[in-house]
Amino acid sequence: MVSILDYLTQGTRIFLTSWKNRISPKKYEGNAETICKQIVKDCWNDRFFQTSTTNFPQFWTRDFGWCTKSLLTLKYEKEVHQTLRYAINRFKEYKKITTTITPKGKPFDFPLPAVDSLPWLIHSIKISKFPHHSHKNFLNQETKKFFKTFINEHTGLVKPDLHVSSMKDFAVRKSSCYDNCMVALLAKDLEEMKLINPFKGFNYPDIIKRHFWNGAYFYDDLTKKDYITGDANFFPFIFGVVEDKKMLHSAIAHLHEAELDEPFPLKYSNSRENINFIWQELFFRDYESNAIWMHMGPLYVKLLQQVDENRSRKYKEKYKELIEKHKNFLEVFSAAGKPFSTPFYYCDSGMLWAANYLTL
Repeated sequence: MVSILDYLTQGTRIFLTSWKNRISPKKYEGNAETICKQIVKDCWNDRFFQTSTTNFPQFWTRDFGWCTKSLLTLKYEKEVHQTLRYAINRFKEYKKITTTITPKGKPFDFPLPAVDSLPWLIHSIKISKFPHHSHKNFLNQETKKFFKTFINEHTGLVKPDLHVSSMKDFAVRKSSCYDNCMVALLAKDLEEMKLINPFKGFNYPDIIKRHFWNGAYFYDDLTKKDYITGDANFFPFIFGVVEDKKMLHSAIAHLHEAELDEPFPLKYSNSRENINFIWQELFFRDYESNAIWMHMGPLYVKLLQQVDENRSRKYKEKYKELIEKHKNFLEVFSAAGKPFSTPFYYCDSGMLWAANYLTL
């Protein structure tokens, strides 16, 4: 179990590193493609792919999952397999799959166990064809534990009264659309990989549409409040959980109307209203409300190519402009398009997510 001292140690490290990044940011030479190729290369530390070269020089399960497909396209199969071997071995030693592993190799969850950790790990294993047979018993045990911990056995949904971590880990949501899409992905991947699958019998495309679709867009979570979020309205589509083209066009249109993809993609939401945050968010105010995130952006642009090629090209050109302006691939921007900062935090840089720009 991670102690308060562990959290303080990680928090202090991130605070000091982000201030160093604020004062003396690393800059790469060349055009956007050259910069991003160098960043991906620098994120490989000869043991595993770390999430960034500055604030988060460690393994994050979901961040690696976001990039696995692109890393394979960029011919990093050997490094992807080594990263998975490193992560699984650390997880097995501590008998749990977590959101992250500290730079010193200790798995821990921030701020709580996350619904998407197991799904992203399993998905990375599947698409990279990582030889997982020697880890089968561990993965099966973790899957059974996952189902018991997170899933309502009658509905197949994430338990709505359970406070969990997620990609928007400062927000308190009740069984979010994103989390349930990750469960749907997990159910599909387990079946294909012939691992134990306690989700058999649940029709997730139907479950997602029935519980979250309001006729125009997907609700953020089961509270079904009248606001639109970025993650809820493209994750159902990128893994084929929902394949209805009319729904895709409607969700993207409403997301754009709410200006979640302006001045470039993608914001979680356009305000703090209706969203509850954990107390730590005080130090990162608006980090996960109307800030513009570069982990979601390129994934969204890939989906947008199916809907509006002109707008997707515009955003890709905007990314090129940003990368070449800052001579780096930054983590997150303010709603106005400036590098995100608070007195306690300055945005990360040198993100592994640059791989997703390279494969746009």
